[in-house]
Amino acid sequence: MDIDLIANIFFATIRTGTPLLIVALGELVCEKSGVLNLGQEGMMLMGAVIGFIAGFHSGSVTVGFLCAMLAGIGMSLIFGLITMNLNANQVASGLALTIFGAGLSGFIGLNYVGEAMPGVDAVVIPGLGALPFFGKAFFSHDIFVYLSIFLCIAIYYFFKSTRAGLIVKAVGESPESAQAVGLSVLTVRYMAIMFGGAMAGLAGAYLSLIYTPLWADGMTAGRGWIALALVVFASWRVERVLLGAYLFGAASIVNLILQGYNVSISPNLLATLPYVATILVLVMLSSNQSKIKLFAPVSLGKPFHRSN
Repeated sequence: MDIDLIANIFFATIRTGTPLLIVALGELVCEKSGVLNLGQEGMMLMGAVIGFIAGFHSGSVTVGFLCAMLAGIGMSLIFGLITMNLNANQVASGLALTIFGAGLSGFIGLNYVGEAMPGVDAVVIPGLGALPFFGKAFFSHDIFVYLSIFLCIAIYYFFKSTRAGLIVKAVGESPESAQAVGLSVLTVRYMAIMFGGAMAGLAGAYLSLIYTPLWADGMTAGRGWIALALVVFASWRVERVLLGAYLFGAASIVNLILQGYNVSISPNLLATLPYVATILVLVMLSSNQSKIKLFAPVSLGKPFHRSN
């Protein structure tokens, strides 16, 4: 196999895995606080359409990303209000949020289908970008690829070495005990929910402003659901989320690689590989419930009443 082709495969894998990494990190923080938000797909779609519209009219990708994050936060606050204050079921509320986001994004973006943005140029790291193989594969990406890796390191440090990270984990493990020692459980969970929403919006905007870059109805193509499975696959550990995002990214481009070799398999069948991989991962995880219980936050998905 040609070395340039291998470099291009690694390049595409990292680029494809970046939106998965961003949204999965947001969901990981949210779940660490004990909140299960299944609305990632809807928040990503809203971030994608709002980010694209803002970037299209302002001519600024930065403005687009900021507006996308605000859109994600706004959607997450709807979820937070319903589940935290009204004590609605988190699973049902998350599913409703996804359906709402999918429909609303399609309506808002109706007049922008077919429009395009210029995208963002790659940031070639001086001295490293010129290296054979490694330069193209790892050091010639857009700025958000590097930011996603930095975000991964920052969240790892946050949970490993900061008091705030310990508070989030404490709330996720036992909100009653956290409340008893004077912590505001709802405040911590709201902050985690908002962070998850901001990351979902950012990931959606990455698709519409950089990865594609254009708006199309349903363009997230199930990435929000894959990210949810990815968090469980990673056992709620940041470093494994990074690895898993790139593995799923590789599964997403296998169809393009095989088509390049003229493999006589239907492109539509090959395009299902990321979703097949997701199902297989969930099946394998469901066969080992003890492992899930060992690493999952104890209060994940359970409602919390301040009167407890």
